[in-house]
Amino acid sequence: MRQSPGGKILFASVHPPGRVPSQRFRFEQYVPFLAEHGLPTTFAPLIHPDEYGVMYGSRQLARKAWIGARGVGQRGRDLLRLRDFDVVVVQREAIQFGTALFERAVSRARPRLVFDFDDAIWLANASRANSRLAWLKNAEKTSRIIEASDMVWAGNDFLADYARQFSSAVEVVPTTIDTEQYVPVEGYGRGDPLTIGWSGSITTMEHFKPFVPVLKRVKERLGDRVRFELIGDPSYREPELGIVGRAWSAATEVEDLKRFDIGVMPLPDDEWSRGKCGLKGLQYMALAIPTVMSPVGVNSKIILDGENGLLASGEDEWVDKLARLVDSEDLRRRLGQAGRETVEQGYSVESQKQRYLQYLQELAK
Repeated sequence: MRQSPGGKILFASVHPPGRVPSQRFRFEQYVPFLAEHGLPTTFAPLIHPDEYGVMYGSRQLARKAWIGARGVGQRGRDLLRLRDFDVVVVQREAIQFGTALFERAVSRARPRLVFDFDDAIWLANASRANSRLAWLKNAEKTSRIIEASDMVWAGNDFLADYARQFSSAVEVVPTTIDTEQYVPVEGYGRGDPLTIGWSGSITTMEHFKPFVPVLKRVKERLGDRVRFELIGDPSYREPELGIVGRAWSAATEVEDLKRFDIGVMPLPDDEWSRGKCGLKGLQYMALAIPTVMSPVGVNSKIILDGENGLLASGEDEWVDKLARLVDSEDLRRRLGQAGRETVEQGYSVESQKQRYLQYLQELAK
């Protein structure tokens, strides 16, 4: 039943809808549900969809500067229309530069401010292409944004512990999957050979490349019983493993992942990785794909080793556990089904949408 109107939301972040996982899996999925319950969302992105080649390339500094200046102007216009909104949601940051001026201005106005983050963004972490501009980011502004916020949504306990140094209004809100969109393939034993797959982005390839020796050992052990796929960097090649990288596409993401028989999410055990929210693994699990993760950060909370997936650290353990999965269709089926149930119960849109609605309705009063 439709509830009474609750207010209007301004979503002020750098990226347009449909582009980056943090927005897609942490807020955009809820927009229709919130609108049905009287909380329509207006998006105010800074980057245009056709500008990503510029922003994440290593050249065209003048154009980057122009895009940044245009973003400052956009946020100025947003401040002038704050009276039209009851809640402002900032996802990671409202502007690319190292300032919290926009968020602090919102905190002094009528709208209530929500800050959402799913990475350890208080740590310096610039892409290689933009390393020369890293000084502009000022990751330390994260604490000032948190201090200015009426509510903070942290993607896991590690992030929440950081945020609670600066705010008492912190809630752990997990990254979630739309299980109506992520529907497992019917039947099992789909592949011959079986496909071991990794999905990510050009910026997370640094997590995959150190994992290649593991896959080479798996190939030596299992031969033609396995093949490998990589989604995220179409320029990547690993001839020894027959890997030709595939480009990521939002339009084909689910169907591309369904090609996997086993999904892997290796991570280094460092502070940045401990802030990760397990999205890759949750995507695999939602499709009932048996999943193996490094026991880093929230991964050890999502996966109960041997019950709904596998945890592996060190080359020997990775090789052994992947071989176990390849050898046993029953194990793949059992872990895949249990993984799907885990997502449905605690990491799905359906399981979290009432929390989003409740938080935003209370703030909009």
